Amino acid sequence: MQQSHQRRERNEKRESNQMVFGIRAVIEAIDSGKEIESLFIQRGLSGSLFLELKSLLKDHNIGFQQVPVEKLNRITRKNHQGVIAVISPIVYEHIEDILPLIYERGEVPFLLMLDGVTDVRNMGAIARTAECAGVHAIIVPKRGSAEINPDAIKTSAGALYKIPVCREDSLGKVGRFLIESGVQLVVSTEKTKDSIYDVDYTGPICLIMGAEDVGVSDDLIRISDKLAKIPMYGEIGSLNVSVSAAVVMYEAIRQRGK
Repeated sequence: MQQSHQRRERNEKRESNQMVFGIRAVIEAIDSGKEIESLFIQRGLSGSLFLELKSLLKDHNIGFQQVPVEKLNRITRKNHQGVIAVISPIVYEHIEDILPLIYERGEVPFLLMLDGVTDVRNMGAIARTAECAGVHAIIVPKRGSAEINPDAIKTSAGALYKIPVCREDSLGKVGRFLIESGVQLVVSTEKTKDSIYDVDYTGPICLIMGAEDVGVSDDLIRISDKLAKIPMYGEIGSLNVSVSAAVVMYEAIRQRGK
């Protein structure tokens, strides 16, 4: 509880949509430990200071988008020097640090992994439900995931300040780590005949939800323990991912609450 309180205080001190402009300012932000949510760099940028920034990005494994200068000028009229960074309003964590603490507290891990969920409002809605359902942490990929920005924070009703979000380089690697740690991977997918109501969620679990258009990646499906689908009886045949996540999470807590 104390760690959760400290994390919440740390997050609430951050500006919700802070942007940093200029090469030197971005270098200083990274050196000071700021979480970079997104980074835009002008195409064709060069110079010794830019090379210093590029080296720093490589050292910290920070991705960036190369964009035309016109896009940067639309974001701000300030002297951006070809570089604009968006600072995350939350502090990202790592599941390798969180999972042992869950076990040490004598709790049964209840995790949620989001593979390719890019809509910020879906992210916020899922986080809100996850916090209410008692999920210990949300795991997302470093690339190809929704930004944690003011819209996501607002939609989550502040849940993104309360629940740990783990931003990881490789979901496949995380999945294998979880399996080795005794956590069952349960993928919500239409690529199965088994229902979500046929799965045992009472042990350590990680529920995996995918993007509405492509679903969960084949790499995660291959290493998962269980595939399960939500029964559909209407003509549309699909649910919004935030609704799907809520359905599966609450089936899990229904079983775990017995």
